[in-house]
Amino acid sequence: MARRASTPSRSPAILADRLHSAAIHLLRRVRRVDDASGLSAARLSALSVIVFAGPIRVSALANAEQVRTPTMTPIVAALEHDGLVTRESDASDARAALLRATSKGARLMAEGRARRVAALAAELNDLSETDLAALERAVGILEKLPGRRP
Repeated sequence: MARRASTPSRSPAILADRLHSAAIHLLRRVRRVDDASGLSAARLSALSVIVFAGPIRVSALANAEQVRTPTMTPIVAALEHDGLVTRESDASDARAALLRATSKGARLMAEGRARRVAALAAELNDLSETDLAALERAVGILEKLPGRRP
């Protein structure tokens, strides 16, 4: 694919830097509603991986969360204690267990997503039609980037 010459203000590096900063600030703002879940950020993040990528081994979960398995073990134990995940035997390896979200865990994640989306929608309500259309185009472009998970 041929690239057009970019102006300094539209260089991919500058746009990437601005997008990175905006995404972090946006995530921080919508994450404020996560307190309603009653879970710590670490537990909520681990539960999210289990819900959307599970069933998953503890070691794979730790890898996804970029921590060591011993760090993940008490987080998983707390999620189990709260009835949000269960362990089941791994048919491919009798020594290993898989973590699976319970219906309660999946519901908690769905409710959390709904709160985040509502918080973001409330912010978007203040934008002009022109800005909303620009964001819609930008989201479409971002969704086409390579490496995006479905």
